[in-house]
Amino acid sequence: MTGTYAPRAAVQARPAAGSAVLDVVVPVYNEETDLGPCVRRLHAHLTAHFPYPFRITVADNASVDGTPAVARALADELPGVGVLRLDEKGRGRALRAAWSASPAPVLAYMDVDLSTDLAALLPLVAPLISGHSDLAIGTRLARTSRVVRGAKREVISRGYNLLLRGALAARFSDAQCGFKAIRADVAAELLPLVRDTGWFFDTELLVLAQRAGLRIHEVPVDWVDDPDSRVDIVATALADLRGIGRLGRALVTGALPLAQLRAQLGRGPLPAAPAQVPIGLPRQLARFAAVGVASTLAYLLLFLLARGPLGAQPANLLALLLTAVANTAANRRLTFGVTGRRHAGRHHLQGLLAFALGLALTSGSLAALHATTTPNRALELTVLVTANLAATALRFLLLRLAMHHRP
Repeated sequence: MTGTYAPRAAVQARPAAGSAVLDVVVPVYNEETDLGPCVRRLHAHLTAHFPYPFRITVADNASVDGTPAVARALADELPGVGVLRLDEKGRGRALRAAWSASPAPVLAYMDVDLSTDLAALLPLVAPLISGHSDLAIGTRLARTSRVVRGAKREVISRGYNLLLRGALAARFSDAQCGFKAIRADVAAELLPLVRDTGWFFDTELLVLAQRAGLRIHEVPVDWVDDPDSRVDIVATALADLRGIGRLGRALVTGALPLAQLRAQLGRGPLPAAPAQVPIGLPRQLARFAAVGVASTLAYLLLFLLARGPLGAQPANLLALLLTAVANTAANRRLTFGVTGRRHAGRHHLQGLLAFALGLALTSGSLAALHATTTPNRALELTVLVTANLAATALRFLLLRLAMHHRP
């Protein structure tokens, strides 16, 4: 998609009377005992701490106990509470139905046990209201999250998210936390493409959002495990594995309209930065440093191998020349994103200029060292590493000036 970067429109801060900015869906199945305290606590929190109009939707997944009656009583008791009754089970099915029917511009859901501290709710939805982000998830795996749960669930959760990273290239940290939000305009486009109706619904939605180029906001949460959770871990894990396989096949075979989604929903490119503002400098520095470490190790190895038969100065010249050529090629491709043969000669000339500077620094350092003392091998290497660090800084500036950054 081309054109000037256009951020998402912010949700109207003062909506029309009676219209909710946020709709929090609570999917339930046979929760007649916990539903009442949960909804009352959530309603009280939103009333006291949420600055916009809201609604709460109890999505009943075909409960066969007294849950429907409790839900109706709550709707009669509390303003802004509604009930959606489904004839079939499935958390994904309940969320799809509730979100699709909601008029609110920001949609969220949370588990009925309220394991997640509600203080994270406003930070979760604020970036969606402002237009900064498109989806938001609570994460229990951030360093600043505070989580109380058993070792078994901890291992399963982390293992599942590692599996998602490996199998589906997921970049979000916690797919299973029951604390998520999405903009309604984004949901309208993604929900028809999500096939799962159960627990894999969240993961599938997030993977599609990531592949569409949408911004996913993550909020560290405080989370306390519910010991009475009725989730069948084994059955859920098997269903998730089947979902990963199905979604992976769809991504590989091109069955999903990802290009169309990205063109329709993805954010446009940022406007060109002024010439004096470095583009991608932190990333370039990180990659340059990684290439530099590898080059330095290769240089030291070559120097040590050649030091005996050739002597210090010839060994330094040979090791520096070989690693300088390899360093320029690696930085050209990995650090500055330049491919193809165009300007390759000029870039390598710049690399040779950096080589000459490095040679002058290192050879001069060696000469000064040998002129003042008879160094052992460790002191010799220390001086060379110090001289190479100075040469590295000059090399980065020269290469960056020669190649410029290409996104």
